[in-house]
Amino acid sequence: MKIGFIGLGRMGAGIASNIVRAGHDVIVWNRSREALLPLEELGAKTAGEPREALQGDVLISMLANDDAFHSVGLDGPLLADAAKSLVHVNTSTISVDFARHLAAAHAAHNVAYVAATVFGRADVAAAGKLTVAAAGARAAVERVDPVLRIMGQHVFFVGEAPEKANIVKVAGNLMLATVIESFGEAFALVRKAGIDPEAFYDVVTSGLFAAPAYKGYGRLILDQAYEPPGFTLKLGLKDVDFALAAGHELNVPLPLGSLLRDHFLEAIAKGFAEKDWVSMAEVSAEHAGLGKEGRA
Repeated sequence: MKIGFIGLGRMGAGIASNIVRAGHDVIVWNRSREALLPLEELGAKTAGEPREALQGDVLISMLANDDAFHSVGLDGPLLADAAKSLVHVNTSTISVDFARHLAAAHAAHNVAYVAATVFGRADVAAAGKLTVAAAGARAAVERVDPVLRIMGQHVFFVGEAPEKANIVKVAGNLMLATVIESFGEAFALVRKAGIDPEAFYDVVTSGLFAAPAYKGYGRLILDQAYEPPGFTLKLGLKDVDFALAAGHELNVPLPLGSLLRDHFLEAIAKGFAEKDWVSMAEVSAEHAGLGKEGRA
């Protein structure tokens, strides 16, 4: 396939690299020239401007937020120049309201659109082991299924309305944020009691909480591995805000979401905005009167 790719951040770079290695004809665009170099070395072509990435069979976008789409023009202006056979696969985490706007904009320009949100950090993306939640017209999803299988080891169809994939994503990220919060509180409790948090981690992740999210995030919190970030705290706040907005629209109370938002804001106020989002655990430690080494 001829595939365009826009957005080569931590996640996008890994996904795009795997697609190039799979033998597809890939053309990439990114604001930063530095991010393009590794892809060029793998054999990808570089687009001089974003519209060049919309001339093939598939366009994949991985952008940071709603504003990034608007600044690039993927919410309307660029779509007027898209190839007639193009399917746009949007892997970005965006608000549910904006997801509907994007779907309508693509329909207005007769461009097929699939939302394919992904779960997994940058290392998982680079390994091609993401979990993908795809939504859109079944015919469009089936056309891009081979590409989705390169991105992830698990691919799920969650509905024909593209925004359903975005709801799945923000709901899932809300759950991940609760893992960070629960570990932060639990580690604070055992540390205050004089228990080795490493021993506690081994106990809970050996059986009851043996899932990758608990093992991975718990280890990062234990090691205070906040830099370089796999996912920044400010992006975590964005996703919690997206979940709260969706809850407000659908009349779904999300009390844990409100707590998480406050703790994210507190962590950002303390200077953790650009650190990994697991650094939110420091808020619980401070509330318990603990220092960085877990001592009162």
